Amino acid sequence: MSGSIGRKTISVMRGLMILCPTCYDLIHEEKLADQKNYVADHEAFFDLICPGCEDLNRPLIDDMLGSSE
Repeated sequence: MSGSIGRKTISVMRGLMILCPTCYDLIHEEKLADQKNYVADHEAFFDLICPGCEDLNRPLIDDMLGSSE
């Protein structure tokens, strides 16, 4: 999985999301993640992640937002 080098995971209510290092650092700078790397405020979380991370996690994001696509 050469495309996954440098990616990090963070927990959300429905599972784990894979983030680029920039988004991962931003989530921690904004103090959205607790000590266990869990983000409870998924609305604020989705506002911060980049389009690449959104695309990578699209099925999980759609599930969390209740999309019927």
